[in-house]
Amino acid sequence: MQLLLQHIEALIFVSEQPITGDEILSCLKTAYGWELKKEQFHSLIAELKEKYLAEEYSFELVEIAEGFQFLTKKEYHHAVSTLLQIKAKKRLSTAALETLAIIAYKQPLSKSEIEHIRGVNCDYSIQKLLEKELIVISGKGDGPGKPLLYATSKNFMDHFGLKSVKELPKLKDLHIAENEIGTPSDLMDSDVPVDIDPDSIPVDLPDGGEGLVNPQSETPEYEEGGEFIIEGTVDAEAGLGNNLEQDLLNGEEQSEQKEE
Repeated sequence: MQLLLQHIEALIFVSEQPITGDEILSCLKTAYGWELKKEQFHSLIAELKEKYLAEEYSFELVEIAEGFQFLTKKEYHHAVSTLLQIKAKKRLSTAALETLAIIAYKQPLSKSEIEHIRGVNCDYSIQKLLEKELIVISGKGDGPGKPLLYATSKNFMDHFGLKSVKELPKLKDLHIAENEIGTPSDLMDSDVPVDIDPDSIPVDLPDGGEGLVNPQSETPEYEEGGEFIIEGTVDAEAGLGNNLEQDLLNGEEQSEQKEE
């Protein structure tokens, strides 16, 4: 039983929650075959408690919730609480919020599926969301390599005041700014109509200009004289292309030559 005290110390240190005496004894027996009596175990715990009462240590061994855990001493609570408040005030980045929204509406899904929707790597965002316990690993997918699947956590529901993901607002009910470029097709419901006016689709003209497609034809239409039809345009010369001024000058020169 070499370094027995240090093994008990290590088990308590790595445990996120208070670890009970039975759990410690079970770990030692499974790992090394060591069997300790209750009296021997409590004697070792008392030795550890006395060790960490020294002023050189900022934490101590405390018996809490029917188990044992290392906690900072009360003299350092103010500094620790300040750090925790600073961490709590840190907001999620835009990338993390986008990743969280995708998971909330598409869960469960893998990291590759999230990256396919966002178009960028999501390792850091997923890591931060896991650290803040806003998402959890809900299982493994059936795809190649059995990728991990992510879903929202109970903390996510508590933070946003939701009973379930069914209470999330429908994407078709969310307001989209009029000047926003593109449509979030990867997240929008498939039954949401997208109105596109075929008359408003720009096309390139042979001379480098631009015009609008006629809804009845796939190719641009021209009037006699080479002028392109633009509906709703007040200035008829707007359909002549980018070289309108040069074309007019050339036309005037040709007329002068004919008169001569």
